[in-house]
Amino acid sequence: MRVCVLSSGSKGNCTYVETKNHKILIDIGTSCLYVEKSLKSIGINPDEIDIILITHAHIDHVKGLKVFCKKYKPLVYISDKILNESKLNIESASKDEVVQIDSDIKISSINLSHDVTDIKGYKIEEGNSSMVYITDTGYINENIFDSISNKSLYVFESNHDVEKLMNNPNYPHHTKIRILGDKGHLSNNDSAYYLTKLIGDNTKHIILAHLSEQNNTERLALDTLINVLNKKNINFKNITIAKQNEMTELFKV
Repeated sequence: MRVCVLSSGSKGNCTYVETKNHKILIDIGTSCLYVEKSLKSIGINPDEIDIILITHAHIDHVKGLKVFCKKYKPLVYISDKILNESKLNIESASKDEVVQIDSDIKISSINLSHDVTDIKGYKIEEGNSSMVYITDTGYINENIFDSISNKSLYVFESNHDVEKLMNNPNYPHHTKIRILGDKGHLSNNDSAYYLTKLIGDNTKHIILAHLSEQNNTERLALDTLINVLNKKNINFKNITIAKQNEMTELFKV
């Protein structure tokens, strides 16, 4: 399995996942043109994308979906609630929750909590390789920890630093409370706490994602995670910060 975050942040999100037999996008929250250029830069023709997984209906996750689907006609996994909320007419939409794509790959949706009618994370498994994709959630239910623990790669929200958020004069109080709530976003500390519960001996890499441009910095997110890991006596160094307008490297997991 190979993974590359093409874009991550409040202005657009898209992640490329490649397995032996499939080329997958998680969300298309940027323009179709940006996705096309990004894929070509790593040697992938856009018409090779055969599956798209949609997490929720916010524009920074579906902005380019309609145009991309019209041009390339991939199969789109999207729940009825997300499809209705997005108000997009996607002919190739499937509502399956757990998908055994073929004998080699299994995709499972993860129920999360955000200020939308429906929100999903995803777990993708291929042989001994596995990844978990979780962004845009206020919390993660401990009941699912076992099912998403000790995976090869985590693409994981680390949205804000609480102090920066609360001291931000550009955000009204009700917006700050929404972001901090159960239907908001994971803070750096939240993200670090969950990752200490989830990563294991099989974990090769962590990609911190969906950082707020105003209420976070790459250094704050990284330092918070490293400090919390150290306090738990967890020595883990393979951490990458996903950016808004810059792709990560293409990771093999």
